[in-house]
Amino acid sequence: MKRELLTFTLGAESYGLDILKVQEIRGYEPPTRIANTPDFIKGVINLRGHIVPIVDLRVKLSLGEAKFDASTVVIILNVLGRVVGVVVDGVSDVITLMEDAIKPAPEFGAVLDTQYILGLATVESQLLILIDIEKLMGSREMALVAEAAEGE
Repeated sequence: MKRELLTFTLGAESYGLDILKVQEIRGYEPPTRIANTPDFIKGVINLRGHIVPIVDLRVKLSLGEAKFDASTVVIILNVLGRVVGVVVDGVSDVITLMEDAIKPAPEFGAVLDTQYILGLATVESQLLILIDIEKLMGSREMALVAEAAEGE
């Protein structure tokens, strides 16, 4: 079984997510802030008449503050019947991985939350962290974001 992934970077690390969840990739534009939303929500944008919440994946995954520059992009995703944008440092490539190339994420106990990690794979001697974007975007706090965006 093959899996097609969009790979992207956050800092020095490479990540991958299911290409079928990706709607489009756009350059970063500062979104409109919404009061009383979690830190990882940068705000919302109007995408062809749809209000789309923008999530900073660095903050969501506790990787520190992002530096916004020319290579910063927003990946527009269609997840769980919702359109949401995620800010990443850069998009790398679309790759195809065989299912057996994906290794389970190690257990770190309570120290590190690995519930959003599908597994790990090595691609051209670089470690790729595969994210379960549905689990990440389906969390309780994301439901609050959707409500906030609808209230705008």
